[in-house]
Order: sequence, then structure tokens, then C-alpha cells
Amino acid sequence: MTAVPMEGQPSETTSAASGGGRGPKPRTSRVGKDPRVLPYLLVTPLAVFIVGLALVPAGFTLVESFFTVNALDPPTRFSGLANFQHLFANPAIRHSIGNTLLYVIIGVALSTALGIAMAVVLQRKFWGRSAVIALIVLPWALPGVVEGLVWSGIYDPNSGLLNSFLTSVHLIDNYQVFLGQHGLLTIALIEIVQVWQMTPLSTLLILAVLQVIPDDIYEAARLDGCNAWSAFRYITLPLARAGIAIAMVQAVVATLNVFDQPYVLNGAATTGVSLTMQTYFISFQNLDFGQGYALSLLITVVTVLVSLVVVRAVYRKVEF
Repeated sequence: MTAVPMEGQPSETTSAASGGGRGPKPRTSRVGKDPRVLPYLLVTPLAVFIVGLALVPAGFTLVESFFTVNALDPPTRFSGLANFQHLFANPAIRHSIGNTLLYVIIGVALSTALGIAMAVVLQRKFWGRSAVIALIVLPWALPGVVEGLVWSGIYDPNSGLLNSFLTSVHLIDNYQVFLGQHGLLTIALIEIVQVWQMTPLSTLLILAVLQVIPDDIYEAARLDGCNAWSAFRYITLPLARAGIAIAMVQAVVATLNVFDQPYVLNGAATTGVSLTMQTYFISFQNLDFGQGYALSLLITVVTVLVSLVVVRAVYRKVEF
């Protein structure tokens, strides 16, 4: 016989459903107890991916650069600093260092200067601004090999656009071979292609910083009699230092590790070969992987050091 609860007295079912001190309490996950754990859980897959893709090969390169790893001279054996000594004694490496230095100086200077100029132009809204930005991004979005193929057609000695233009304006009498003939000319022509690719990213990075500068600052400067050049020099440049520093760092990384454009445009010719190309030649043509590891390690260290110098010299924290 089932007992009917009196009026005002909770039933057993109601008491059990509401807890009533009986039955197991609902469990709360650790994430619910400590919300600080969730960000680490979300970042962990990416961290594992970065460690496996970048840090593990970097550690392997660091170790193997002190060993003789040559398929033509087995077995692998410890050689200390011998790989680095052979690299610095190699005339081709010293020549590549000079070429890469020119790539860095010219590429970083031009891409940064053009990026600042284009970002200032795009800072103010105008009709068709979105379309212009989309067109600017295209050179950066294209792979380096594709850009090299496009510009190799422009530099072609038989039917290239450059020869056609110079002939039409009577600067030259007949078609010329530009690449591979003179070292500085070859580097300049290759650098044009690289700057064409790097400038869009520099523009976007600097433009992103310029967009957060309040218009009130420029308005106050105009009321104080500040002209356009003074506003650019004393307002735009100082406040855009963060974007300029990032743009210069990405240009440093791209120029120190340039491979696609020189290889596609100039092949293995010594007139424009870079350090990264030498890494490829030493490792996969000479099969001397020990020296290839050592040169890769040197390029990585130089890239980090130069990037730190650029950030230290250019970057300034700005508060609006």
C-alpha cells in the first residue's frame, strides 16, 4: 500500500530529484573548477605540433652539425668544429655571404620604405580601397617559384618585356642577356622580384598599426599648424614603430633565407647564389649533410640575432 504524502510534505521522488541530502552529488570537471586550465588544453595540440615540426628538427640539426655526415664518406663520426672551418674556408660560401648581405640590405630597406609609403596612402578611406588592398596582396600570396617563373619571362633575352621596353625607348639597340652576366645587376634584378613579394606584407603590417591611431591626434596637430610632412614625421612614424619593426623582421627572415627567386631566375650561377642555395648544393648535390647542417645552423643563428637587433633598434612601446 502506497503512502500518500500529506499536504505541504515533499514526496520522496521530489526530495531525491532535488538532492535532499541523499544520492550522489553531480561531479564538476576540473576545467569547471579551475578555468585557468582550459587555455593550456586548447594550446597543447598546437604546442605539440610546433615542437614536432620545428624544435625537434632544430635540435637534430644542432647535434648533427658537429658530425661528419657524408653519404660518400661513411660512417657518421664526431668532427667537432671541422664543418664550420670548412665552410669559412670555402670561397663559394664567402661569395654567397656577400650576395646574401646585399639581399638583406636592399630588400629590407626597399620593402620597408615602400610598405610605409603604401600604408600611408591606404590609411585614409577612398573609393575602391578594398579592391586596391586585394590587388596588393596578390604578389605576397603567390609562391616564390611562380613569381620566379613570371619574372623569368619578363627578363627573357629573346622575348622578354624588359628588353622590349628598353628597345622601344631606345635605351638599348638590341636584346640583352641581363641575368648571370654581371653580379650586381643580377642581384638587383633578383631583388626586384623579392621586394615585389615582400612589400605587400610590410604594407599590411604597417597599415594595421596606422588604423588604430586616433584621428584626434592628427586633428589637434592641424589646429596647431602642423603640415603633412611634420605630421608624418612626428606622429605617424613614431606611432607606427611596432608595425615597422615587425615588417622589418619578416623582411630580414625572408632575405636571409631567400632561395626560390635566385634559383628559378639564375639557376646555380655564382653571380646571385645565396647562403640558403649553398645549403641545398652542399647537402643534396655534394651529399655532405654535416656541412649542410652546420650552414643551416649558422643561418638560423644569424637570423635570430639580426631580428633581435632590428626589434631592439626600431620597436618602441606606444600608448595612446
